[in-house]
Amino acid sequence: MTAESTAAVRPRNRKQLIVEAAGRVFSERGYHAASMDGIAAAVGITAAALYRHFPNKYALFAECADVMADRLVAALVEVPAEAPPADVLAPVTRVTVAHRASGGLYRWEARYLDRADRHALAAKFAHVVDRVADAVRREHPLPDEHLRATAALGAIGSITMHHASIAQRRVEELLLASALRVVATDPTTAPRGARLVDLPTPPVPRTRRSEILAAAVPLFERDGFANVTNGMIAEAVGVVSSAIYRYFPGKADILAAACLQAAGLLAQAVEQNLRGVVDPHEAVVALTATYVAYSFEHTALTSVADAEVIGLPAALQRTLVVAQREHIAVWEQQLRLVRPELDSRQARVLVHAGFGVVVEAGRRLRWQDTPAHRDAVAAFVLASLGL
Repeated sequence: MTAESTAAVRPRNRKQLIVEAAGRVFSERGYHAASMDGIAAAVGITAAALYRHFPNKYALFAECADVMADRLVAALVEVPAEAPPADVLAPVTRVTVAHRASGGLYRWEARYLDRADRHALAAKFAHVVDRVADAVRREHPLPDEHLRATAALGAIGSITMHHASIAQRRVEELLLASALRVVATDPTTAPRGARLVDLPTPPVPRTRRSEILAAAVPLFERDGFANVTNGMIAEAVGVVSSAIYRYFPGKADILAAACLQAAGLLAQAVEQNLRGVVDPHEAVVALTATYVAYSFEHTALTSVADAEVIGLPAALQRTLVVAQREHIAVWEQQLRLVRPELDSRQARVLVHAGFGVVVEAGRRLRWQDTPAHRDAVAAFVLASLGL
């Protein structure tokens, strides 16, 4: 083979192509479900060629996480130090939307990176938050600019968590406007009715099956789904490992059942809190308060679902996806009644932005469940929606 044909087969930017493809695979399948063979196939090379660039899956994953953070940092390099929030958030939005297919892997960075890599990545994200917070403090001198900055970035980052099809320019406009409303929101201003939430009580574990579900979720959150064994779950319940299989075919079925149970609780909560509400604006306020309360009360399961459900087999995911779509459809309908200028895709993007606000603001608050924290997050969500 000549040097020219070798160059044609092996592009100089192969490592970059590998990282781009790997980011998409990790985002679509989850860390443990992704394989080096699958990533190699996505690039169009052999696994042996892939290993010439990265010694193992962890090294490739760490590189993908670094590249994502580096893009955000680089996007702010040319932004003047005294720039207003719009000029700071615009490049962050462009980069995030442009790489939405691979950006979802940030869900796992804290769970799967080792301590040194996790701290290095956290420092890069902290730099981005600080830049946004500095701009926010100058233009909107309200309480807790770092919380507002984090919530706004959650709205922008939500685009990596779903597949709603919408033109890139339009989604950039929607997310930037949403984020700018969030940073201008006073977190001490509670939306009307935010605390009037009626959440159904989770079922008391009275059967062995329900005991298994109740014991498994905290283990999944603490150790990661892949690291938890049926033996660990059995020990937490107080039974032998073989007893687990009387109730669930496998560990993935336990996770799916727990998430489906939680989805049922959320659907029941929505029905209860929308009962008798006829005004669309009040309905969105009630939906917001319900979702925020649910997220604070079911932190462990929410965290596990965000990180692990994507790696479940398609057959187990299907029922969960249907439940999620039904929940989003309720939001979409009510939001469009309040904001009739939005089409269904635009409304869906904003609903997901609201969910992103809850995730990132909740993390920033360490999910400490207080009325003030619920009020702040609810205020950010409503702002992200344009209410």
